[in-house]
Amino acid sequence: MQLVTELTYSQALAELEQILAALRGDDCDVDRLTVMTARAVELLNHCRSRLTTTDEELHRILDSLQN
Repeated sequence: MQLVTELTYSQALAELEQILAALRGDDCDVDRLTVMTARAVELLNHCRSRLTTTDEELHRILDSLQN
């Protein structure tokens, strides 16, 4: 399993979607539920961080247009 910090936003989102599909499926492995949930939280935090960083960068770029 790749470190979350090494993933792009798109890669993290794709892995998160895979985890969600597994959790929603009929064959969800109860023994892996904790591991999958913890990984999902890591991925969510990474995606949120990337979105926040991108938003801040865009605001900085757009603010520079007004000066």
